[in-house]
Amino acid sequence: MVGVPRAIASWRARRSVSPAWTITAALILGIMLLPVVTIAILALTPTDNIWPHLVSTVLPRALHQTVLLLIGVGLLTLAIGTATAWFVTMYRFPGRTLIDRLLVIPLAMPTYIVAYCYGDLLDYAGPVQSWLRAVFGWTSVRDYWFPEIRSLGGGVLVLSLVLYPYVYLTARASFVQQSVCVLEVARTLGRTALGTFWSVALPLARPALAAGVALALMECLNDIGAVQYLGIETLTVSVYTTWLQRSNLGGAAQLATVMLLFVAALFAAERLARGRGRFHHTTGRYRSIPFSDVEGWRGYLAAAICTLPFIFGFLVPFAVLIRPTIRFGLEADLAGFWKTAGNSVMLSVLAALLAVSCALVMAYAQRVASNRFTRPAVQMAGLGYAVPGTVLALGLLIPLARLDNAVDALAREWLGISTGLLLSGSIVAIVLAYTIRFLAVSLGSVEAGLQRISPNLDAAARTLGQSSLQALWRVHMPLLVPALGAGGLLVFVDSMKELPATLLLRPFNFETLATEVYNYAALEQFEMAAPGALTIVAVGLIPVLLLHRAVAGGRAGGSSGA
Repeated sequence: MVGVPRAIASWRARRSVSPAWTITAALILGIMLLPVVTIAILALTPTDNIWPHLVSTVLPRALHQTVLLLIGVGLLTLAIGTATAWFVTMYRFPGRTLIDRLLVIPLAMPTYIVAYCYGDLLDYAGPVQSWLRAVFGWTSVRDYWFPEIRSLGGGVLVLSLVLYPYVYLTARASFVQQSVCVLEVARTLGRTALGTFWSVALPLARPALAAGVALALMECLNDIGAVQYLGIETLTVSVYTTWLQRSNLGGAAQLATVMLLFVAALFAAERLARGRGRFHHTTGRYRSIPFSDVEGWRGYLAAAICTLPFIFGFLVPFAVLIRPTIRFGLEADLAGFWKTAGNSVMLSVLAALLAVSCALVMAYAQRVASNRFTRPAVQMAGLGYAVPGTVLALGLLIPLARLDNAVDALAREWLGISTGLLLSGSIVAIVLAYTIRFLAVSLGSVEAGLQRISPNLDAAARTLGQSSLQALWRVHMPLLVPALGAGGLLVFVDSMKELPATLLLRPFNFETLATEVYNYAALEQFEMAAPGALTIVAVGLIPVLLLHRAVAGGRAGGSSGA
């Protein structure tokens, strides 16, 4: 037994001097940071200095709309997610277990699809207003008042109905893990149930709530389909219009830097909201949560109230999609639908494979060659999730186009042929954008899987003459199959829903389900895109339910019955 500790010490001593893994991790990190570096260079060296024009015209309204949207969505998601998570965790009422699962399902709905559904439902020509006019005899819009869905307030409501599960999941996990003893002590000191929530449970859950709200706001900042359809001129929309409609790349890059500053501000605000306090359990014993029973009509009322976010965030949009899908399903262009669906699946599979491969290399490099570079490199590689899709597209297109031009010039000079746009004009750019944006998703899964593998296995493989690469292939890979599969599935689903990067980087005459839905909605023919939208939603349901099971399935130290 003396040889095992020596073998481990010898392996740890040798693993820090492996340059290949560090170099590979550096190359991957360079690719991940390429869009941000490109945006910074473009913003600092524009062809035409239109920054004064942007500051005086475009930027004020975009900043105003973006800030108001983020504040509204942040407050509403915080209120809905926290309230429902606390009630589901601490109270027992009819249908509680089912409602717990239903509350996370809206996360499967892309924001732009929900916006299109509510626009179709609540517009002047939609079924709701048409029914009201028929019932009350109104003949024109001047005869009555109806809330405008295509407005900033409508955008706050629509985005919050989709994004609140981020807060719900983090809050639910925090409440489930909190010490029952602490809550009971507060009650014995005279605190009411509401007082215990405000003075004890909520402060303990503050880090989790801050993380959930930050995720929701990053998704809100990334959105382009919903806000553009609802008439909200955010920074994302401004980047898109400045680039494509005004043909000003430098101006779009300068606006993109402002978006990156917003991302940095969200990170800082999230850290500040967490505070410096650290809370942990001092005992290994856990007790089941003592539910408070809500019986009779109050129980059914509680169930109805907790179900409202699911109804308006998923059920209503789902019903809007079902109606035209059944009506136009037989008339739809099935060949075109399957081609578009095939494009989405192909891109998502390629992105999942590439993201999982990069995550595996980065995480394993941190394990076998842990040094002052690989550790922060792994953390920085996952920051792409916070970069909006429009910024990624803008930051990738320029360097890829220049590389294409360089290759084409060499081919013309040496071979007398033109290679054309090999990267920037193909699906390579889209797959790379997906990989950069969703690498963090797969990286978290792979890191968690590697942490469950004992270092003794690495040491045993090395003492048997295996290199670090051979140990990865023969020892770690078979054990990492579940983690790799989970990470790949999450990247696949996120890629199926991604709209901004796809919209800006797709080749000519190349459509995915997301871009097809966007195009039909822009033409006010959303009913024709319902089958594609329904497909995206159906695919997104699987990982959402798996995520709920992982987050709220139990508490440390034993089953909670939560």
